[in-house]
Amino acid sequence: MMIADTKDLFNIAISAAGNSYSPYSEFRVGAALLTADGRIFTGCNIENASYSMTMCAERTAIFKAVSDGYTDFSAIAVAGSSTNDFSMPCVPCGACLQALTEFCADDFIIVLADGEHKFSDFLPNKFGRDALDEKGTI
Repeated sequence: MMIADTKDLFNIAISAAGNSYSPYSEFRVGAALLTADGRIFTGCNIENASYSMTMCAERTAIFKAVSDGYTDFSAIAVAGSSTNDFSMPCVPCGACLQALTEFCADDFIIVLADGEHKFSDFLPNKFGRDALDEKGTI
């Protein structure tokens, strides 16, 4: 599926939120991850009675993409709401930002209800492979 602009990507994230399994928080989140070659992977939040086992929409989309062999990403859209009003920004949590760090450069685009943002706006001092020496240690 080709998208015309990031608003289309955001609308796909809203649609993905419809698949959310969120009986505890009743806060539905959807994500749409765009690969460099134009493929889109969606994800939704999936809650669990054991709260630490809950999975965010963003990581769901990332893990789906990586498990299908895609690791070159250009943008992600995130939409969240406890109603059907997706007009307020739903910012990725720290765990999702850290997961994105593994694959995304500072200029990676995060699309929220209020528009486009650079990845570096949310995690300016990221920890990732760049912090490792040639032996793979810190």
